[in-house]
Amino acid sequence: MNRKEIIALIVLISILIAINIVQYLKWQKNKKTFELIIEESINQISINTADVNDFESLPGVGPALAKRIIEYREKNGGFKTISDLKKVKGIGDNLFKRIEPFIKL
Repeated sequence: MNRKEIIALIVLISILIAINIVQYLKWQKNKKTFELIIEESINQISINTADVNDFESLPGVGPALAKRIIEYREKNGGFKTISDLKKVKGIGDNLFKRIEPFIKL
């Protein structure tokens, strides 16, 4: 290889690297946007106004647990924080972590 070919090869490699960097940055931006779209599309239920059917729509919550949540809410005048939901018998840390993205006050 002569000097001109080496320079041309270095320029070509530099251009390819620059293109890859730009594509990677675009991908990262789109990835964050996609995650935000998913997060915003999650339909959260209010734990202070939800009914039995709403609670049953949560992952890992069946009819009996849904009724206990409502009974707890009625007995204690509503939830003050989302984590108060863990005071209901049957909702431990693991279940709470599963349903937390789907609930709000």
